[in-house]
Amino acid sequence: MRYDLLVIGAGPGGYEAAAYAARMGKKVALFEKEELGGVCLNVGCIPTKTMLRSSKALDDCRQASAFGIQAEGKPVLDMAAVQARKRKVISTLIRGVAGMLKGAGVEVVKGEARIVSPGLVSCAGQQYAGDHILIATGSLPAQPPIPGLKDNPAVLDSSGILELQEIPKELLIIGGGVIGLEFACFFASVGSKVNVVEMLPRIATVVDEEIGKRLMAELEKQGIVFKLSCQVQRIEGNTLTYKTADGKEEKLSADYILNSTGRRPVTEGLGLEELGMVFDRRGIKTDIYGKTNIPGIWACGDVTGRLLLAHAATREGQVAVNNMFGKKDHMRYNAIPSVIYTQPEVAHVGASEEELKKQGIAYRKVVMPMAIAGRFLVDYEGKNGTVKALFSKEHGHLLGLHAIGGCCGEFIASAVQMVEMEMRPEEISQIVFPHPTISEALKETLVR
Repeated sequence: MRYDLLVIGAGPGGYEAAAYAARMGKKVALFEKEELGGVCLNVGCIPTKTMLRSSKALDDCRQASAFGIQAEGKPVLDMAAVQARKRKVISTLIRGVAGMLKGAGVEVVKGEARIVSPGLVSCAGQQYAGDHILIATGSLPAQPPIPGLKDNPAVLDSSGILELQEIPKELLIIGGGVIGLEFACFFASVGSKVNVVEMLPRIATVVDEEIGKRLMAELEKQGIVFKLSCQVQRIEGNTLTYKTADGKEEKLSADYILNSTGRRPVTEGLGLEELGMVFDRRGIKTDIYGKTNIPGIWACGDVTGRLLLAHAATREGQVAVNNMFGKKDHMRYNAIPSVIYTQPEVAHVGASEEELKKQGIAYRKVVMPMAIAGRFLVDYEGKNGTVKALFSKEHGHLLGLHAIGGCCGEFIASAVQMVEMEMRPEEISQIVFPHPTISEALKETLVR
């Protein structure tokens, strides 16, 4: 049997692309050696957000009196119950993905796949021929060459920490990026003493610097301690030695040390070297159409190293499928949104102020408090929030939108459309926003 498309990897990029192609009437086989859903569903986006929702519920209980509710006793988080709910959510979504693939007519093959040659994949002792191959194998936690990090039971990665059955008294996190910050927020909320060691002079380098500083200030209020411009030297048991910016060596100990120094693409075992595929430690090289340097072989998602975001992977997979079957399409990376699910949330799309300065693009900045929207005051008693918009001085259209606070991860999609469509304030002012909603803070910022 010959297939139109062979997809390796059943994460968001892979399974969505497989179903999309199948709905086009194509014969599709999808290979996955572990669970459907990939990193995002099993050990990434979904489990971390499920746990963060539990910590938010705990915070809501603690703050109930501010809303006129008196509850007797101190709220307590049951970690076993949190883990059980996490597993239930994951299993429900896996069943949903399986049902979606079955309904679309995708053949799912369990096992580790390897590309024998262009148009030929081997898996579980069989070979599968296809006109096109899409690589969507995702990523794994990176392991920096820190002495004492590897094979240390006190050191966990982002997958291992999700399985903790008890709340550690002290947690030490290496890396102040998105993953590290979300775990820092959860564990600080549920009672752990959290220290974050970051080699750069700021946290959350993927976001606008001004917003990143506001985030750090809010997290420090929650008791999280940041050690910036500090380079980890070694780990001995549960003790970490780091060098400060002035060259002084200091030590920190904790029940567990979380390695959240980023992720690396999964390229091993695919046969890429034998194929002559162009790739490096950052990932497989693709163009804006999803093509690799090998005709008939495409790639999407984390394995390309472009953007480690599930929604970006989904769109990249769709673009690749469109192009391989004759429908012109390409990726546009100027309006890909991103959210950090800390408390408070951070969401952004488009260019940051630092990027515009670096590119020499003249811009106009508007910064407004979220409290300009009545709903924010209603829902977020005693909290702060900010919306920051960057407009082109030359053409007037929206270049970037950055927000912290409230449910900004929900309303960022509106800003995505505005950046994508290069909308100007006079055009945005004609859009009717529902009242009362926090999204009104977005509009009030954009029409200034």
